[in-house]
Amino acid sequence: MIGTGGREHALALALARDPGVDEVHAAPGNPGIAAVATLHQVDLMSGAAVAALAVEIGADLVVVGPEAPLVAGVADAVTAAGILCFGPSRAAARLEGSKAFAKDVMTAAGVPTAAARLCRSADEVAAALDAFGPPYVVKDDGLAAGKGVIVTSDRAAALEHAATCGDVVVEEYLDGPEVSLFALSDGATVVPMLPAQDFKRIFDGDEGPNTGGMGAYTPLPWATEDLVAEIERDVIQPTVDEMARRGTPFQGLLYAGLALTSRGLRVVEFNARFGDPETQPLLALLDSPLSPLLVGAATGTLASVPPPVWKPGAAVAVVMASAGYPESASKGDVIVGTETLDKESDVHVLHSGTGLDDSGRLVTAGGRVLAVTAVGSDVADARAKAYEGVSSISFPGAQWRHDIAAEPAGRGGTKSRRETP
Repeated sequence: MIGTGGREHALALALARDPGVDEVHAAPGNPGIAAVATLHQVDLMSGAAVAALAVEIGADLVVVGPEAPLVAGVADAVTAAGILCFGPSRAAARLEGSKAFAKDVMTAAGVPTAAARLCRSADEVAAALDAFGPPYVVKDDGLAAGKGVIVTSDRAAALEHAATCGDVVVEEYLDGPEVSLFALSDGATVVPMLPAQDFKRIFDGDEGPNTGGMGAYTPLPWATEDLVAEIERDVIQPTVDEMARRGTPFQGLLYAGLALTSRGLRVVEFNARFGDPETQPLLALLDSPLSPLLVGAATGTLASVPPPVWKPGAAVAVVMASAGYPESASKGDVIVGTETLDKESDVHVLHSGTGLDDSGRLVTAGGRVLAVTAVGSDVADARAKAYEGVSSISFPGAQWRHDIAAEPAGRGGTKSRRETP
């Protein structure tokens, strides 16, 4: 397992519980992951270093969690070393690494998405803003750690954001609630998972700046019965087919961020890996082994792997962030209360930005610190358990939203337009 965040903790936990997995190793990991995996130091961005570590420990499968190593080609290096890797090649990871490339693929595949223009100058940005009108949607074309998008009715703010980016994609605004759907792909076959919804703004009511994600829940009781089938048919499968046609098959996890607009389904973004924080509640509900799906994607044999089985009920994750987040992150603050929750069967504390101080105490080490994740009979029950868990944990300056999954029925909630970190 390559990575350090809550997504990687959730994946490591699922693999540790998998009867088909003998050992889990993580690099570099975090204190939470250390409870279920052996940790190693490695340069995440070095394909050679990751491949060498995989060879050294005799890994059968490498799972690359974050997007930056995938875009840098780490999966290619691991595969070249003769080791199976769950994660797309550098060429296929461009679906996340370049918004313009993703738009080109969607256009060729006939995938519904927002109209957009690629802009390389201030004049081109200004012309695109005028063409689409407010609310303005301005995206950095490349990876931006979840902070590359602004949605605003303030034209000056849109121009200011564009000036901080390299190449810029300006899009039409998409109305309606957003949905996340993860689908495993082996380059031809796709296996969708449960739909989820996350919450990006820092404050209740979707106020304040965008973050990497302040919470998520699954499944979506308000979604139509055919939503997943529609997304698979109109978005996931055509995209995978187009990538194969181009000679760059997508093998790994394709994350589709979608808007359910008044004009129908539209793609907001693609990510090339499991998303955070949706992965935490999603894997909490997984009731079948994860490893056959990952191996099937890596070996081109997904069609022969039994589909995932899900527990009844729902799962909710509430993120606890450090003081100053998202503009900054307070580090070194002592975290108290996780020990008791680690013994709960329905509540899991998944570590993201955590570390150990010189005395061995658990401390904050990043912006998003923990994702308190609970399983319940329905969304309301899971939500109550998650917030009860949050109330048991404390650290100086801790902040969290109080409205995660508060209104899951009927309206579907809202999310800020952004790129998922």
